[in-house]
Parts: sequence; structure tokens; C-alpha cells
Amino acid sequence: MLTVFFCLLFLLWCNFLPPLATFALGSRFDTAIDGGLHFMDGQPLLGPHKTVRGVLAALLGSFIFIPLIATRSWLDVPVAALFACFGDLTSSFVKRRLHFESGHESPLLDQALEGLFPVVYLAIYGPLSLLQALAVLLLFIPLAFFGSSAWHYMLMHPAHESSLRVVRSKARMRSWRACHPPLARWQTLLNFESFFYYRVLLESLFKASGIYRKGLANAGKVSLVQQSIVLPHLPRSLEGFRILLLTDLHLDGQTGLAETIAGLASPLQVDICLIGGDFRMETYGPLAPALRELKKIAPHLHAEHGIYGVLGNHDCIEMIPDLEDLGIVMLVNDSVYLQGEKTGLYLVGLDDSHYYKTHDPAMAFADIPLDAFSIVLSHSPEAFRDVAPYSPDLFLCGHTHGGQIRLPTRGPIFTHSKAPRFTAEGLWQYGRMVGYTSRGTGSSGIPVRFNCSPEITLLTLHKTGS
Repeated sequence: MLTVFFCLLFLLWCNFLPPLATFALGSRFDTAIDGGLHFMDGQPLLGPHKTVRGVLAALLGSFIFIPLIATRSWLDVPVAALFACFGDLTSSFVKRRLHFESGHESPLLDQALEGLFPVVYLAIYGPLSLLQALAVLLLFIPLAFFGSSAWHYMLMHPAHESSLRVVRSKARMRSWRACHPPLARWQTLLNFESFFYYRVLLESLFKASGIYRKGLANAGKVSLVQQSIVLPHLPRSLEGFRILLLTDLHLDGQTGLAETIAGLASPLQVDICLIGGDFRMETYGPLAPALRELKKIAPHLHAEHGIYGVLGNHDCIEMIPDLEDLGIVMLVNDSVYLQGEKTGLYLVGLDDSHYYKTHDPAMAFADIPLDAFSIVLSHSPEAFRDVAPYSPDLFLCGHTHGGQIRLPTRGPIFTHSKAPRFTAEGLWQYGRMVGYTSRGTGSSGIPVRFNCSPEITLLTLHKTGS
């Protein structure tokens, strides 16, 4: 029975790894296996969804099962994984001949060959008897089908094209649902970032290795990072303009975090304070705990031209009245012109581009002249290409936490973002637009950090370098 269980788990793991790699890496390393070639019938040979990355993910991931499946040689397990990939590619070849579009789900056809080929191999060269092989195959087909359907629907289901881009409460029904635990808590169990990556994989690993407490301590060591930014098109009136950037507060996730932020921010006199979203720890549940903590911080933010914020993927539109009661002007695909003795800039606030995908640069820049000096505040760097055509001068964001957990000299394991890694932390540039991605103040998933300290950021703008 244990042999059947491990072989079944092995097949499901091989089936799960390619889409998992797609989710984690986005468009990186997505070279199509067929190289874009077409068969004699004029249809693609396999289609763009079958990538070298997916095969490598299944092959490398199979190695963890070598000690669990008794075979004549350790090579038999990765070979069985290759047979699973070959079955999946064969199914794709057949579906193209049936004129199914690439990515189209086909019950039974998608799972049968992917399970049959490795099961036959394991029956011949591995530990499975003929009856056990049949049992594994019959269990794999429905489990793989329902697992794939749940994965695609819950994590990769696109926003409805008919949704209004003007953000009103009806257009953000997903946001409304996210604020109600009975409707959303079960969805977290299927979310890679919040459940599998953090609470299953990393939390277990850190606790088992005895470094969890060190990670907790690291997460509480918030520092003030001071960064000068040179902007060639900066108006002279804005020379030395000071911006306090707070992002990814996740205030209800760490005891004492609000007091630490207030202590660092209180002595600062800045021109403007910008808050980049993610006020609460979870993506669902009550708002009150995070808002109570925010009330401890708001009186300590001293900004001559006010406090402005945007919503993140952990936030919902129901929070806006409470946030504005605290003196934070929320920009939802909107802009404001700051005018005064030491101003003369447009501030643009985008809605969330990571989960809700309700950012709308066209609406946000509608009232801004093309040659005007503008600063964009976005929760995630994923919107940077979308705003580039509007020629903003500065793009400020967070969301990535700088990776939160980084390997020495290797950088973040996971950036939480589908944007290129050069946008994951600190200062970067895209065309004429300068960007800065904060490592954030709070922690997401689990309250630990390694090789990536939390920050609040004081940005000073200059026309030329010193």
C-alpha cells in the first residue's frame, strides 16, 4: 500500500511542478519545446504551453522521490518523470491534431498518457505489480484532473473582461469577498504564496532547522533607509524634495511593529508621505486589527503636503473610508496635482496590479500633460511597463519585500512578482523612468526575514548627482 501511495504522489508531483514553475517564474525561461514549429496539418506541433522549463522542473523535482521509491537504480525515478513528461507532450500533440487550442483542458486525455507511460515503466523496472500499476493509474487520472482544475481556476483565473475599470464597489467584488472570512478562508489553502510556500515549506523548514526565532528577530529590526535619487527632469522647485515611503506594513502580523515605525518616523519632517498598500497581514478577514495599529502610526507622520496611499493585494476597498479618516488620501487609479512654493508635481496612484489586476494607467494619467513631472505610487512593480508610455519620472512601489528570504550572494528565493528581478529591490531604471522598490516594513506569510532587513525609506530628489 505504501508503494502505491508513493508512486501516486510521485505522479501528482510531476504533474504539479510545470504549472508551479510557470506561476513562480512567470515568463522567464519559457522556451517552447517545439520552437514554434507547425506540423504538416498547419497546426502547432505542441503549442507554447509546453516548455523546456516545465520538463526541467518535473525532472529535477523527481529527485526527492529517489529514496522513497524502491527501484533497481536511482536513475529509474527521473526516467519515470521523463516518461510522464513524454506522455504529457504526446497528449498535447494529439490535442493539436484535434484542433484544441494550447492550454485547453481536456479531461482524461490530459491525464491518461501522462500517467500510463511512467506507470508501465515502474511496473517493468520498479516496485509496482500489474495490479498496483492499474490502481495508481486509476487514482491518478481523477486526482490530477480535479487538482489541475482547482489550480487553474483559483490561482490563474483571469479577471472578467467586462469588469468596469472605474473602481466602484461592484467592480471590486473580489475585494469585497476577500474581507469576509467565511467566503475566502478556504481559498488560501490553494494559494501557493500564502499556504504552500510559506506555511508548509518554509515554516516547517525553519522550525526544523532551529532558525525560526532568528528569522522572527530579523523581521523586527526595521531600519530607516535614506536614498538620494537623481532625476534629470526634476523641476528646480523640487530640488531636495523629501518623500517618506512606507510599504507592506502588514501591521497585524507582528507585535510592536507599529510602535517601531512610529518611533522611526516621528523625528522626520518630509514634504510628502506615501504608503504603498498591504496594510493587513492576511488577504482575508477582519480589517479592524490592522486599522487599530495604523492609528498608532498616523499621528507620527509629519508631511507638509499630506499623506497619500494606494491599495495592495492584501487590502480591499472597504478599508478606504477608515484610511481616509486617519488622514490618508487614497488614490485609486487617480492623480493629484501638488502645487506650492516647493512643489509642482503630479502624484499618480495605481490600483493593485498583482492580484486584483485593476490598475488602469490610462485613467490615472488622463488629466496629466505628457511633459509634466510625475511620480507614480504603485503597490507592485508589475505595472512598470504599463505606465512607461505615459513618461513618468519616478515609479515607487513595494510588494516584493525584497524577497523577504534571500540566499547570501544569490538574492531572493521568490519575489512575489512577475516583474523582472531587477525591479525586486532598491533603485532601478526603465527607459527615462527611475524606479525604487522598497523591501517593505512588515512580513508576509510568516513573520521572518533572512538576509533582507525591513525598511522605511526616506527618498531625497535631486536634479544632478553630488
